Amino acid sequence: MPRSAIINVMVQAAMKAGRSLARDFGEVQNLQVSLKGPGDYVSQADRRAEEIVYSELSRARPGYGFLMEESGVREGEDAQHRWLVDPLDGTTNFLHGIPLFAVSIALERQGQLVAAVIYNPAMDELYTAERGGGAFCNDRRMRVAARGRLSDAVVGTGIPHLGRGDHGQALIDLRNVMAETAGIRRLGAASLDLAYVAAGRFDGFWEDALSPWDIAAGILMIREAGGFVTDRKGGHEMLSTGSVVAGNEAIHRALLKVLAKPLR
Repeated sequence: MPRSAIINVMVQAAMKAGRSLARDFGEVQNLQVSLKGPGDYVSQADRRAEEIVYSELSRARPGYGFLMEESGVREGEDAQHRWLVDPLDGTTNFLHGIPLFAVSIALERQGQLVAAVIYNPAMDELYTAERGGGAFCNDRRMRVAARGRLSDAVVGTGIPHLGRGDHGQALIDLRNVMAETAGIRRLGAASLDLAYVAAGRFDGFWEDALSPWDIAAGILMIREAGGFVTDRKGGHEMLSTGSVVAGNEAIHRALLKVLAKPLR
């Protein structure tokens, strides 16, 4: 599949950062037995990956702005373009030697998401999407799953943990969705959750309290794979609300309905 110039730039940055993470990931299990633990090492791996992405993208497209998990906002001379970067989504998985983590890069142009790359180096899975150009996994076109009933659906989500998220609302949501679906999964990396919806592996996904860099790339991928993405109120300000509900048209609509219910 021929890629555009901008996707090539993003793929190069993601894969270079991914190779760095893969090397560091290989050391994590050795660090598990140390007295200090691997926390500081993983933080360094995260920062190294972010600097690689920043260096690659800023060299290829000087002047574009950045919003990054570790470094925050870096303003650019070109106010029309902004990169949204999560250099290591799934840090806790990485920390525990679980091979579900990713480099996630999205490009905004005049406030619209126009290009996306998500790369899981542990599994060598590369997801790409460009506005109007479709979505792909390792150059194979992706389409959202066709199941139309929640009772047949496997749905991804994120579960709040210590110090983060509304545990009470999450338990209500889990109870209600569990009662309607064939199964719920938690990968621990929102970018991969959304990529899995685009690939048809998950039929749907919902989560709250997410950051823009967690979800920007995945939102575009689902749209380009024929899916629907809104916040839990049906709005389109996911990057500011941090709320995401996704699936094909039928599953998305059904999830919104279930998530609006009180605890039964």
